[in-house]
Amino acid sequence: MEFDPTVLARLQFAANISFHILFPTITIGLCWILLYFRVRYTLSLAQQEGGDKHWEYAYYFWVKIFALTFALGVVSGVTMSFQFGTNWPGFMERTGNIAGPLLGYEVLTAFFLEASFLGIMLFGKQRVSNRMHLIATTLVAVGTTFSAFWILALNSWMQTPAGFSINEGEFQIESWMEIIFNPSFPYRFVHMLLASLLTASFLVAGISAYRCLRGVDGPATWRVMRTGIIMAAVLSPLQIFVGDLHGLNTFEHQPAKVAAMEAIWETEHGAAFTLLGFPDSEARETRFAVKIPYAASLVLTHELDGEVQGLNEFVGEHPPVAPVF
Repeated sequence: MEFDPTVLARLQFAANISFHILFPTITIGLCWILLYFRVRYTLSLAQQEGGDKHWEYAYYFWVKIFALTFALGVVSGVTMSFQFGTNWPGFMERTGNIAGPLLGYEVLTAFFLEASFLGIMLFGKQRVSNRMHLIATTLVAVGTTFSAFWILALNSWMQTPAGFSINEGEFQIESWMEIIFNPSFPYRFVHMLLASLLTASFLVAGISAYRCLRGVDGPATWRVMRTGIIMAAVLSPLQIFVGDLHGLNTFEHQPAKVAAMEAIWETEHGAAFTLLGFPDSEARETRFAVKIPYAASLVLTHELDGEVQGLNEFVGEHPPVAPVF
């Protein structure tokens, strides 16, 4: 049996990134929650001698989980960085002038800034002052966010490229500002940060609730659970709003991608939203489709009879490539 090397490369990369993305998503949001715990404890020091130990207990319980997820994210991320060159050598050879520096900055922030001060977070309780501990936690939180910044800048540039020219097949830089702050970057970056905070809030609330049900809750478990629930309640509607803006931006700059995502083959007004179905690339239709009438137009154009371009308008006479998954 023969397999298309491109399909195998996609499968390998998808398997790795599906595993990897879970851990950076947790660490980005969880580190800001840890900073919140540390700030609450520091503020309590001014009100009572020794401070409120509940917040310190919560910090040291969750910093261990943060360290574990950070380590798993780094290990799986290193493997993925090698795959950029082994699975997609042609692409990286042509876009290396852009992709290389952005990936390099991500490595610098992830390894040098985060990993360095993570040691103080874990082992500095009896070795540094509370002020230094707070600074270390702040730098790690900033480092995780900058790490996401550089990765999302590259990912967004690949979706909505800008600020470059092509000379003999090689991408040349014309404006780093346009490359980094390309049309889709602000939406992707904010959307990802909110997703990370939401993931971390559900994680801390869920584990805290489980510990309470099992009767193994600590002195700060209820406070941590309340923190997670409040965060989720505040951020969920905000994420819906930002997600809508992100979708509108994608519809503007990548209409073919949206058409493929929504299984819309023909340009139409009042397009339906496909919940389930089996795409048939040769027949150019979605078989056994379960649809919600007018919903796709409402989501993408905010009008029931809004026009949505179909995939056939972009592919012309050539049928689209069948999706891997």
